[in-house]
Amino acid sequence: MEIVDYLRVARRRLWVLVGVPVLATGAAAAIVLFAPQQFSGTAYVAAPALVGGAAGTQYSGTQAASQFVAAFGAAVTSPRVLADVAGDTGVPPERLRDGLAISQVGASSQLEVTYTAGDRATVAPVLTATTTRALAFLFSSQVGIATSEVEAANADVTAATRAIGEWEKANKVSQPDRIYQATLGELTSLRQQQLSMQAVGNGRGADAAAAAITTAQKKLDELGPKLPDYQALLAQRDAATNALSQAREGLQAARAQAQAADPKQVTSIGEAHEVSRMAELVRTALPVGGAGLLLGVLLVGVLELLSRGRVATRPVARTAAPSAPAETVTAARP
Repeated sequence: MEIVDYLRVARRRLWVLVGVPVLATGAAAAIVLFAPQQFSGTAYVAAPALVGGAAGTQYSGTQAASQFVAAFGAAVTSPRVLADVAGDTGVPPERLRDGLAISQVGASSQLEVTYTAGDRATVAPVLTATTTRALAFLFSSQVGIATSEVEAANADVTAATRAIGEWEKANKVSQPDRIYQATLGELTSLRQQQLSMQAVGNGRGADAAAAAITTAQKKLDELGPKLPDYQALLAQRDAATNALSQAREGLQAARAQAQAADPKQVTSIGEAHEVSRMAELVRTALPVGGAGLLLGVLLVGVLELLSRGRVATRPVARTAAPSAPAETVTAARP
């Protein structure tokens, strides 16, 4: 089919090509113009101290800003935050989810939280509650986690210290590792003294040193087999102590982040304003009109195919051949 044929078909079906987009656009415009007036407000969240800081902060590195925005957006729409905001404002979670929108300002860590609703009085409270609850969800919860880690590490240290005390009580010796090292040093000194006395011919002194060496060696023989168990307990206590130190550092960092995420310091709430019907009309009518035009083109094609199908299947009337005159037939006989 040539372009001329397409144009001829379009001219013949012009009422479809024009009518469908006009009806679709008119319906969309009516819905927008006669819908209840909507109100919108924006909350700005700017927390540079929370993003891209030193090591140990929750959001650091080259993708810190994007990670923070993504995490904040996920927190805003999480069931827990929506339920808390609904409890604070009285707005149902479903309506909150439909009305809230998160956007990043450029490539920075600043973001905008927009809420649109039919009731102007709910816009500012919802934005305030949403930003407060989302920040608490992201950062205050970290304080609770870090606190739990400190408590667990502290319990491990206490248990390890108690195990050491019980071992010392059962073996009737305190700090055997230090006693062993001191006795070993004493034994070395006694042996040197014994050699010196033997060299100068002091037999009595050499015998006294030998007796002291025997006593020291006996003590070493008694403590030696016990040391591995005691040293294992000491290693457990040292590991628990190191874990407790790291947990306390984590708790300190989490508390610092929670303080830096104070909603009063990092958020600002804009005033609610009417949503422009003209902007909404343009945003809605143009896509609907384009979809209507596409639908019109499809309808024209379908109608043309149906029309050609009917023409092709229509029966053709047959004309009967005229009969020869009787005289001619008779004359033709032999």
